[in-house]
Amino acid sequence: MRGKKKLAPRLPAGRGRGSPEGWLGAAYECLVDGGVDAVRVMPLAKRLRLSRTSFYWFYQDRDALLAALIGRWRAKNTGNLIKQSELYAESLCEAILNVFDCWLNAELFDSRLEFAVRSWAQQSAAVAREIKAADAARLGALQTMLIRHGCAPHPADVRARTIYLTQIGYISMKTKEDEVSRMNRIGEYVAIFAGRRPRQRDLDRFFARNHYRPPGAAAPRRQAGALQRQSNARPLTSPRPSTA
Repeated sequence: MRGKKKLAPRLPAGRGRGSPEGWLGAAYECLVDGGVDAVRVMPLAKRLRLSRTSFYWFYQDRDALLAALIGRWRAKNTGNLIKQSELYAESLCEAILNVFDCWLNAELFDSRLEFAVRSWAQQSAAVAREIKAADAARLGALQTMLIRHGCAPHPADVRARTIYLTQIGYISMKTKEDEVSRMNRIGEYVAIFAGRRPRQRDLDRFFARNHYRPPGAAAPRRQAGALQRQSNARPLTSPRPSTA
């Protein structure tokens, strides 16, 4: 007796053509995995299990999709680096650590996408111009941050280049470090870039928000018992943020 013919899985309602975000997400994966030449409509359609013609409901052509990829890179990597450089900081060291969040948090700065776009620029004059504009904007933001914390313009320019080009070197060389090694270097990097050593409390906050606990550091104290003992008649309030 022959077995029943296996039916192709049904696409959920509304998935017949996909979505602009779905096509863009698939294009992103192809770009970071195989370079810009891998971003083609037919392979994307097969990847998404959609018809080739459904692509054109959302994008005029492949060039429009490539432009959307550049827009995504520009908004995420350049936009977030500039935002991080503008965050409040009590000191230059803390300001630099705010920027360092980009190097550790892929939600802020996508290193795989950065590498892919820089590689793409080697074969596209238009993308090379995008890279040049992004580099200028990022360096300008870092220089402004340094000046805001007391650096003179020329030293600020050199320090900004040192901060930025060091990280671009990490990305371009695909440098791999284990977490402990890289985190152990953070304080020294800041000391070199700022010309002064960061306070331990600045490093502690940086480590905490990047979910890193140095080897041998005490675990955070659990406060559940203390909160449970508070009177139910009084609403709980958040503790005032430390100004230290």
